[in-house]
Amino acid sequence: MKQEIWGWGRAPRALCDVVTPRDKAELIAAVAAEKLIPRGAGRAYGDAALQPERTVSMRHMNHLLAFDEQTGALEAEAGLMLADLLEVFVPRGWFPPVTPGSKFVTLGGMVAADVHGKNHHHAGSFGQHLAWIEVMGADGKTRIAKPNSQLFKATVGGMGLTGIVTRVALKLRKIETGWIRQESVVARNLGEAMDALEDGESWDYSVAWIDCLASGDSFGRSIVYLGEHAGTEHLDHKQSATPFPGARKMRSIPFDAPNFLLNRMTARLFNAVYYRAGVRGEGERVIDWDTYFYPLDAVGGWNRLYGKRGFAQYQCAIPLETAEPGLRQVIGEIGQGGEGAFLGVLKRFGPGRGAALSFPIEGYTLALDFPMSPKALDLMDRLDQIVETHGGRLYLAKDNRMRAKMMTSGYGKGLAQLAKTRDTAFASLQSERLEL
Repeated sequence: MKQEIWGWGRAPRALCDVVTPRDKAELIAAVAAEKLIPRGAGRAYGDAALQPERTVSMRHMNHLLAFDEQTGALEAEAGLMLADLLEVFVPRGWFPPVTPGSKFVTLGGMVAADVHGKNHHHAGSFGQHLAWIEVMGADGKTRIAKPNSQLFKATVGGMGLTGIVTRVALKLRKIETGWIRQESVVARNLGEAMDALEDGESWDYSVAWIDCLASGDSFGRSIVYLGEHAGTEHLDHKQSATPFPGARKMRSIPFDAPNFLLNRMTARLFNAVYYRAGVRGEGERVIDWDTYFYPLDAVGGWNRLYGKRGFAQYQCAIPLETAEPGLRQVIGEIGQGGEGAFLGVLKRFGPGRGAALSFPIEGYTLALDFPMSPKALDLMDRLDQIVETHGGRLYLAKDNRMRAKMMTSGYGKGLAQLAKTRDTAFASLQSERLEL
C-alpha cells in the first residue's frame, strides 16, 4: 500500500509501497521486488528505512521465541520492540546488555544500526552480545549468520543493505533491582566534562548533557551522569517495596510546535535552565531504570517540538587522539553559527570492534539536534569538514543529509567489506544518496 512515511526527524518524507508481513511466507512474498528495504519502528532519524519501490515493515513479526532463565539467552523475532522486551524481563531481573536512548526500537533495528549505549566503554555495541542472527535475502532464503562470518559483520551496522534480519539471539544481563544508582557531576567547561567521563570509567554507564552555546570560561559546560544497576542495599524503604518499578506513563504532544519558537535565544535559555537544574541536583541518588535510560520516551511524539519542517540530529565520533581539539572546533563552530542546539549529548566510546559499518570508534561522540533549515544544513556541512579533518565519522542511524564524500572518508574500509556481502536488491534512499 502506498503511503507517505518518514523517520524520527520527520524529514525527508517519501511515498513508499509499504508491506507488513505477518509470517515467513508473507515475508518471502514481500521480498520479491526489484528494490526494497526493511523497516522496524521507524526510529532511524532520516531516510535509512525509506524505499519508494518497497518498504517492508517488520512490526508484526515480533514474537518472543525462547528464553533460558539460567543463562539469559533469548531468541526473538526481529520486529520485537525493546519496550516490550523490557516490560517482560525487567520484573524478572534481566536487562539488555546494551540499550540506545529510546526503548521504542526493534531488535532488528538495533542490529541494523549496531546501537550503542551509555556503557560502550565497558560493553561495546549491541552486535557484541549476539549469538547469531537470521537474515533473509531477496531470494527468500534465510541464512544463520554467526559473529565470525562475513554476513554477520556486514549486517550488524549495515542498515538493512545485506537483507532482512528475521530472528535475533542475544544474552540478557542479570540485575538485582530495576533501580539505578546515579551520580551527577557538574563540569564547568569542556575539559572538566571530559575529565569527569574519564574518571568515571569504573561506572557501568556514563553520559553528559553538554551546553554547546556557552562561551568563555563556561565553554562546553556539562552535567555528567554516572550510573550503575543498584543492589538492594542502595534502596530506601519505599524503593525496596517496589524493587522492579515499571515504565513511566507517557504524555503525548498533540500538535506541531510553531517554528518561530525554535531559535538561538530559546535554545540558549533552555540550556541555561537545564544547567542550573543540574547544579541544584548535583550528587548521588537512586532513580528508576526508565528515567535513567530513556528520559525523552516519557514524552510521546517529542519530535513534534521541532515543528513541521522536522529536525536533524548530528552525531559524530572523533578518535581519542584528536577528540579534544576536534570537539572544541565543532562546539566553537556551533557557537558562532547562529543555530541553536537544544539537546547536546557527549559520551566516551571504548574501542570499536568488528562490524563493517559500526559507528563507534575509541574516542568521543557528540550528538546535537538542529531544527531543519537552510542555515542548519550549511552549519552541518561545515561541521563535516571539521570531523573529517580529525579522522571522525557520522552515525548512519541519525543521518538525513550526509554527503557521499563524508561517508567514504569515515567508513572507507567498512564499505569495501560491505560490498563483498551486500545484496544489491536492498537499497534505501539513504544508501542511494550516499552512493553505496
